[in-house]
Amino acid sequence: MKKKLILESGEVFHGEGFGAELETAGEVVFNTGMTGYQELISDPSYCGQIVCMTYPLIGNYGINRDDYESIEPAIKGLIVKELCDLPSNFRTQITLDELFKKKNLSGISGIDTRRLTRVLRNYGVVKGKIVNADADEAAVASELKSTNFPTNQVEEVSTKTPYANPNRGFKVVLVDFGAKLGIIRELSQRNCDIIVVSQDTTAEEILLMNPDGIMLSNGPGDPEDVPHALDMIRGLLGKVPIFGICLGHQLIGLACGAKTFKLKFGHRGGNHPVLDLEKNTVAITSQNHGYAVDQESLKGTDLIETHIALNDRTNEGLKHKIHPCFSVQYHPEASPGPEDANYLFDEFIQMMEDFKK
Repeated sequence: MKKKLILESGEVFHGEGFGAELETAGEVVFNTGMTGYQELISDPSYCGQIVCMTYPLIGNYGINRDDYESIEPAIKGLIVKELCDLPSNFRTQITLDELFKKKNLSGISGIDTRRLTRVLRNYGVVKGKIVNADADEAAVASELKSTNFPTNQVEEVSTKTPYANPNRGFKVVLVDFGAKLGIIRELSQRNCDIIVVSQDTTAEEILLMNPDGIMLSNGPGDPEDVPHALDMIRGLLGKVPIFGICLGHQLIGLACGAKTFKLKFGHRGGNHPVLDLEKNTVAITSQNHGYAVDQESLKGTDLIETHIALNDRTNEGLKHKIHPCFSVQYHPEASPGPEDANYLFDEFIQMMEDFKK
């Protein structure tokens, strides 16, 4: 079935639809990963977004039971150059097209993804819509310009009720702003007794659980759209060790008096070099974020910058001067991506050990 992608700027890309036969609109972003499309599709941080894959062949190893990062995908749509119909991998169970049909998701293939990526790099993230081939292009572009997308993505993807992932090690409360299953996996491998709670849980409710540590997860959207989380973080600082990832990192920044801003086209992919300013080492990291902590705004706060991105020198890590609290902008659970930064989970364990002593 013929479809086209229309951007609010008026740019039009013609291609073939795959997955469910429906039209879908969202914020159009690009991801530079060569692999990991299954983890990407199921990453709650992509809630409300249509993702363009810069790698030209997608779907070539199919979909398997093990690589999901959530049970239900929150992505709005997928854009690829070439869709593989016959995947070849011993773990393959269904094709990407079959998954999209089962999950009622829409995608488009056969478009010039290099051209689209150049548009996004030049103009920044834009609104777009995957529509049927006969759709009125001017009308769709005009509709997109006047459309304001929802800002409650975190509420949409967060768990509604607490649940446990029991073990016999440190008790960690994972605040779910859109947590990837990779975070639970890494904590479980370190024997952590995990309780996952909703994004609107208060500090008082968390402290009643008597945790050894707090994990603030990744999640979608603008951190300023989650103001209630700032009071929760302030209520926990100094009382229990805290580790923040991605959106959790940005929320720690805001809670401690820093500011955040929207990046032109974000960081999304599995090949982003990050410099650890304290160790003077570089890690290749997995990233997926459209906002960053403003480095200038760190002045006068109790936060120290610990990591920076080598591509654009933006902030990638923080730690608190007084309290046991640190955070990174990238994904140390590396799903998908390199495992260079996996050691940060061990540092979190060490921080809980030291705090208990």
